[in-house]
Amino acid sequence: MQIHFVLLISRQGKVRLTKWYSPYSQKERSKVIRELSGVILTRGPKLCNFVEWRGFKVVYRRYASLYFCMCIDADDNELEVLEIIHHFVEILDRYFGSVCELDLIFNFHKLMMYLKNQAYYILDELLIAGELQESSKKTVARVIAAQDSLVETAKEQANSLSNMIAQATK
Repeated sequence: MQIHFVLLISRQGKVRLTKWYSPYSQKERSKVIRELSGVILTRGPKLCNFVEWRGFKVVYRRYASLYFCMCIDADDNELEVLEIIHHFVEILDRYFGSVCELDLIFNFHKLMMYLKNQAYYILDELLIAGELQESSKKTVARVIAAQDSLVETAKEQANSLSNMIAQATK
């Protein structure tokens, strides 16, 4: 099974995350996002979560105010993709469990960049080249925690180096 792209779209039609595993030009990407946003956002809640589109299938699922969408070949298994979407959402939920609405209000820009970057890291641990790489939530969580630890260590070293340079130049 090959996933061609992943889109996270808000109920207002704003794109929150995109990951392209098949080659699309920037113009084509914009057109795809515009088309699929129009199709998915206007569908009723009682309709199935699969849409035939340009010879492909787009599988989507709404969680809270976000639509998680994945494009697959027409003959691929839609239920497997729904499971991958749910798996991704569970990992995101586990990782970002402490984020609340007040965090979003008071630290919006900083937090949104952090959330977006971390969501990309998690997606990259889950899917590689459009194929499921890791099915264990614990393994993904462990790898992301190790990465967070490395980032914190690098920041501390950079701050320490900056302090040493500042003191040396006084």
